[in-house]
Amino acid sequence: MVKTSVIVGAGPVGRHTAEILRDRGGRVRVVTRSGRVDIDGVDSVAADASDADTLAGLANGADALFNCANPTDYRTWDQVWPPLAESLLTAAERTGATLVTASCLYPYGPTTAPMVEGQPDTATDHKGRLRASMWAEARARHDAGRIRTVEVRGSDYLGAGVGGNGHITRHLPAATRGKAAWVIGNANLPHTWTDVADMARTLAAVADRPDAWGQVWHAPSNEPRTQRQALTDVLAAGGFEPVSVRAIPTPVLQGIGLVSPLMREIADLGYMWTRPYVLDSSRTQQVLGVAPTPWQEICRRTILGAGLPVGA
Repeated sequence: MVKTSVIVGAGPVGRHTAEILRDRGGRVRVVTRSGRVDIDGVDSVAADASDADTLAGLANGADALFNCANPTDYRTWDQVWPPLAESLLTAAERTGATLVTASCLYPYGPTTAPMVEGQPDTATDHKGRLRASMWAEARARHDAGRIRTVEVRGSDYLGAGVGGNGHITRHLPAATRGKAAWVIGNANLPHTWTDVADMARTLAAVADRPDAWGQVWHAPSNEPRTQRQALTDVLAAGGFEPVSVRAIPTPVLQGIGLVSPLMREIADLGYMWTRPYVLDSSRTQQVLGVAPTPWQEICRRTILGAGLPVGA
């Protein structure tokens, strides 16, 4: 039976998810405000996904509704996410489509041990609390039998198409010219990196697994690398020499945040860069059979996907 999927958002995760579902022979529709999504064999629709009536109409008859939206401006989250989250829940309830959400690790908040599924969401910053509340509401409606839902969480992204918003990829234009990189916090602490394609593969996997619904799953990710290691490896994959990696202490970001709302939002997440930040994805690998892409391949796709001229 041909499955129909509706995807909200066309960032790298949304695009990879659309391609995977298309390649499996499914019908795929991507919803964005612009409607300008050029993916062969995938329908593109211009719509405001925060309008529940519109989204429910677009998702009518769909087997799965994927939330791959990712507002990049932290300052707008409190305005953008609540109506969009409610619209997705409403559309899922009206249509019966399984709501599959691509999420992040923010709900867990500061941690001192590797993050595992099932641990409490204890975030104290407003972005983490917001994402935690979104999952709590979705899970409550799932448990009440009103919807079917599942959430996949991943760490900071690498891979094709991540662009200037990634913690590593934003350094590439300057680093490929030999310029020093200034990273947040401590450049030498272990940190988990998730390939956007592996996130998409996991979203596609849980959408078809009723036994996975009602739960959080972690996108398969390789062993952690420091910010210095990750940047050096990505550069090497394109034939570039290492560059100097310098750290911006979080108190400096907090100071800048007194006059810059965006820096204040980034500083709120400073705990991610001042202690080991490690994701345990062993459960996904064992139960769902989805393994992470080999690290060197991720690095290669990251540098090639950045659209920069590569070295020798």
